[in-house]
Amino acid sequence: QVTLVESGGGLVQAGGSLRLSCAASGRTFSSYAMGWFRQAPGKEREFVAAISRSGGSTYYADSVKGRFTISRAGAKNTVYLQMNSLKPEDTAVYYCAGAASLRLPTLPVEYDYWGQGTQVTVSS
Repeated sequence: QVTLVESGGGLVQAGGSLRLSCAASGRTFSSYAMGWFRQAPGKEREFVAAISRSGGSTYYADSVKGRFTISRAGAKNTVYLQMNSLKPEDTAVYYCAGAASLRLPTLPVEYDYWGQGTQVTVSS
């Protein structure tokens, strides 16, 4: 069993930055690829970014490429999402997820564990 807890969400103006954190506890953190997803009201949950078990590979949705950066700190059992140049369309609840996979999963069904989510609101 893995427990994931997100933090770092909040209200920010367009063009600003936020860093989300996801603290993992339970089984070996390094055994899981990690991902970030987001869900806006009335919309489906969408993939944002993923990082491999070693941290050596990352993958981003086109909508955030060049603005967001995913990283992980194994010693702290934590994965981060640095979000720069935020836009109002980035407003959503952001979820951290873990997958027992050797790949970089992009579909929600491929992930085994989920956090409770943290709200990000970008004002125009």
